[in-house]
Amino acid sequence: MDELFDAIIFATKKHQGQVRKGAKHLPYITHPLAVAQLIVGIGKVNDRDTLTAAILHDTIEDTITTPEEISKLFGEEVLSIVLEVSDNKSLPREVRKKLQVEHAPQLSYPARLIKWGDKIDNCRDILNDPPEDWSLKRLQNYIQWGFDVLAKIRGTNAPLESTFDKLVRKAEKELEFKIKEFGSINERPWAPEK
Repeated sequence: MDELFDAIIFATKKHQGQVRKGAKHLPYITHPLAVAQLIVGIGKVNDRDTLTAAILHDTIEDTITTPEEISKLFGEEVLSIVLEVSDNKSLPREVRKKLQVEHAPQLSYPARLIKWGDKIDNCRDILNDPPEDWSLKRLQNYIQWGFDVLAKIRGTNAPLESTFDKLVRKAEKELEFKIKEFGSINERPWAPEK
């Protein structure tokens, strides 16, 4: 249990000053905490390393945090999971989106759980507190992309998947669009390489 509190304190310090993109400008730390909460509360998963990695999942990607710091403080297993779900921010956004779709099927079980929690929380924010400068099309595209990333890792955790599916149905209604099935992925800019 101490490791989880250590991770919360570490991530809170690392994300200090960062806010979510929505109009409410919530402290960024609310996101990794929500991801961990989804994994426990809905997914019913209590694995310490998975939850620690969920709390730390954006530290390497979005803060000045080194893999060595995470390894030293939280161990190689947690580091491995965090690295699996970290984007390389030096790449263009569309490339990063494409890589998430391509790499999702190779993720470990803990990383898949984090991916589900991450997309659920981000899609909830798209509907409840969307980024102020995003067009309707960009909001729709984010939901579609989230669907595409998760399409190949179904069978991970039924309660998380059901929660995401309900969000997608809500998004289709509120954002007035229809999700395209994964089979049409090649029509989208984030289509995987052939």
